[in-house]
Amino acid sequence: MTFADTVTIDLLSPASRRERVVDWQAPGPIAKIAAAMSGMEAMCGIRDGVLPPPPFAKLIGLRMAVVEPSRIVMELDPEESLENTIGLLHGATAAALLDTAMGCAISTMLPAGRTSVTLDLKLTYLRPLSVRSGTIRAEGKVIKLGRQTSYTEGFVRDGAGKLAVHATATFSMIGGGANPK
Repeated sequence: MTFADTVTIDLLSPASRRERVVDWQAPGPIAKIAAAMSGMEAMCGIRDGVLPPPPFAKLIGLRMAVVEPSRIVMELDPEESLENTIGLLHGATAAALLDTAMGCAISTMLPAGRTSVTLDLKLTYLRPLSVRSGTIRAEGKVIKLGRQTSYTEGFVRDGAGKLAVHATATFSMIGGGANPK
């Protein structure tokens, strides 16, 4: 198809429009409650529906599936709102999944009042993901929990269990509470 052919196709027709409505809870009050909990308590609270998920998780459809000490698994049912112009999930989708899973994995090891923020995130894309990939699972694991810096590893697998993205990340440890040994 050439560009001239696309002129005759109405790409902006009502039949081509999609709409997505996203609702979420105000994050401020939740953050105050979660700050008084250990990271494990907060992660379990989100997984179990006691605490609402963060707005960003609602925006892309991310949900917490597994919470274990130093390990988190997030799930996502891909949809076309996450696609790029070539019909694949945008690479930022996997990056968001992995950054979240790896950061949450660190949280499971932290006392109340202590958290982490991403310093760097390196992803290697091994296979593309699309809406046909099935439920996507992102696993984050703590490699080394430190006082100032922590290291994680992550994996994104498609619905068939095939590795699609591998990641490593470094996080800066912030906040009060007892330091990990």
